[in-house]
Amino acid sequence: MTVIAVTGHMDLSEESVVLVRGALETLLAGHAEHGLTGVSCIAKGADSIFADAVLSLGGRLVAVVPSADYRQVKVKPAYAAEFDRLHQAAAEVVVMPFAEANREAYEAANNELLRRADHLFAVWDGRPGNGRGGTADTVAAARAVQLPVTVVWPEGAVRTS
Repeated sequence: MTVIAVTGHMDLSEESVVLVRGALETLLAGHAEHGLTGVSCIAKGADSIFADAVLSLGGRLVAVVPSADYRQVKVKPAYAAEFDRLHQAAAEVVVMPFAEANREAYEAANNELLRRADHLFAVWDGRPGNGRGGTADTVAAARAVQLPVTVVWPEGAVRTS
C-alpha cells in the first residue's frame, strides 16, 4: 500500500482545477491497484481535489484537520458542503491538538501529513512561499527528510492571486 500526502495552493483558477484534477488522477491511478491511502487537510483547492480523486479511485482518505475550530472559523460557506462531504467520507480524521486555527496549527498539520506519507504530491507553481507553513515550506520539509516529492503543475495552470 502506498500512502501519498498532498500540499498545494488553494487559489487555483476554475480552468486550473480541471487541469490539476486530471494530472492527479493520472498519477494516482498507478497506485490505486496496489492499495492507495491519501492524506489531506481537505482545504479548498489542491487538498480537496486530491482527496476527491483518491476517493474516486477507491482509495482510503485520511483527513488531517489543523484545529478544533477549523471548520467553524476557516471554511467559507461556499466550500462548507464539500468540506463536510470529504470529512464524512474519510476513513480516518485526525484533529491536531490545537483549539484555534493559526500558523502553529497549520505547521503541525503539515508535519503530520509528512509523518504519515511515503510520497508527497505538491500542487505547486514552484514559487517561494509567502510565510511559514505554506506549500513551498512543506515541499522543503519533505525534501529535508528525503521524502519523495512529485510537483504537479500542469501546463496552463494558474493561481487567482
